[in-house]
Amino acid sequence: MYANILIATDGSELAGKALEHGLRLARSVEAKVTVLTVKEPFYALSLSPGQVAESIRTYKENVEEHARQVLEAAAARAAAIGVACETRSLEHGDPHAAIIETAANEGCDLIVMASHGRRGVSAFVLGSQTLKVLTHSTIPVLVLR
Repeated sequence: MYANILIATDGSELAGKALEHGLRLARSVEAKVTVLTVKEPFYALSLSPGQVAESIRTYKENVEEHARQVLEAAAARAAAIGVACETRSLEHGDPHAAIIETAANEGCDLIVMASHGRRGVSAFVLGSQTLKVLTHSTIPVLVLR
């Protein structure tokens, strides 16, 4: 049925539920998984070069550490239930595009993700990444609430 399932996660509690579901599905159909976390680029709001340089460095360190923790936890969970797992961390301004591109590049035949990561005004302004994946993906997408 499925050979390689891409599971997109941002490390949130909701994404954790999607990760768990995707891993159990992969185990049941003997598929491997590719777990992806997308790091959004730094967007400077300050005009002070010194402040921007320090902010960029701090931001990148924090984002890299968060991505490392999320992916290590996902890989450990996959190993614990006997699912082959590869992890990917990408920086991309459009997370939905990164998810779709990674699924294509890795030969994935299903994308599993949570229904949303952002809430409130930011979800309205930025749009739902899940909705964008559903709209633009040519492979099946399993969305968990």
